[in-house]
Amino acid sequence: MTTDPTSTRLRRPAADRPSPPVATTPTAPPAEGRRRIGPVPLLAGLTVGLVVACIVAAGSGAYGIPPGEVVGAIARKVGLSSATAADALADEVLWEIRFPRVVLTVLIGAALGCAGATMQGAFANPLAEPGIVGVSSGAVLGGIAQIVIGFSPLGSWSLPAAAFVGGLVTVVALYAASRSNGRTEIVTLILTGVAVNALLGGVIGLLTYFSEDAELRSLTFWQLGSTSSATWPRVAAVAPFALVGIVVAVWSARGFDLLALGERSARHLGLRVERFRFRMLIVTAVLTASAVAVSGIIQFVGLVIPHFVRMLAGPAHRLLLPASALAGALVLVVAALVARTAIAPAEIPLGVITALIGSPVFFWQLRRTRSTQGGWA
Repeated sequence: MTTDPTSTRLRRPAADRPSPPVATTPTAPPAEGRRRIGPVPLLAGLTVGLVVACIVAAGSGAYGIPPGEVVGAIARKVGLSSATAADALADEVLWEIRFPRVVLTVLIGAALGCAGATMQGAFANPLAEPGIVGVSSGAVLGGIAQIVIGFSPLGSWSLPAAAFVGGLVTVVALYAASRSNGRTEIVTLILTGVAVNALLGGVIGLLTYFSEDAELRSLTFWQLGSTSSATWPRVAAVAPFALVGIVVAVWSARGFDLLALGERSARHLGLRVERFRFRMLIVTAVLTASAVAVSGIIQFVGLVIPHFVRMLAGPAHRLLLPASALAGALVLVVAALVARTAIAPAEIPLGVITALIGSPVFFWQLRRTRSTQGGWA
């Protein structure tokens, strides 16, 4: 009987045998990672763009003023230049008309951009925007009610105050209606906001129907949005609320990042979710109502801007919130410039410009995000 020598050949254990090489394909970085921009380049680029847009907007109009004269007027005001103004009329136009309007537009755009990012972060929903859930309509209803009723206990401040109170009351009612068993249901919040928006729109239409002809122009201003009535007192009225709201939102960036991990994880990490959401809802109401109180409804800034910034910078709210404020200010300054100059000497309502541009841009962004990532960035 012969023995096959191969049957008695010693074999190495399987664990010691070298594994056959496995073909590997380099993994490309995720698409989102390729698009991200560092915080310093992004914030610096937005700031430079905003400054340039403000200089161009201040110099553009029926009475054209060169950019050098615009910068010189600012330098003389802050004491950096002792030169006499080459054109006294241009200096007066800048400080009495153009600069208040540009500064007010910056504040409104920053407030709306930050408000949109705040609400989307607090409720982890890309549709949670102040205009969609009814905060803007509540502020407009307050302003229109004051115009129609004519009750003015605060004089010239009565109209902005009524709009501000209307926005706050709406957001508190919205929050209370969307709570169930001590929690805020996100879907319920959005649906309740849609219903509140429709209800307030009906009331606004009713007040408009019963208003007199002299009041219709003011009501149209509130419903279409504009910064044409900008004055330094209005800037002073908006600035504290807008700046404090933005600072509080940015200061709360860690809470937004914890919520992005999910409610349960956020609670385990020490975040009081419901208290945080209510606080951020109040911040959103303050930002939105302060803007709407002096400009009327300006659509799509709070909805579109945070998504674009998120595509560029990623989801970290420490960068997303201030970048959304800067981007909102930049976009609104450019939109206001287009509204003033497109059909000069007439002026297109600012809310019409943002709606006409924002709607198709949002549709494009929606399709692009769904096709490249299968969902929202």
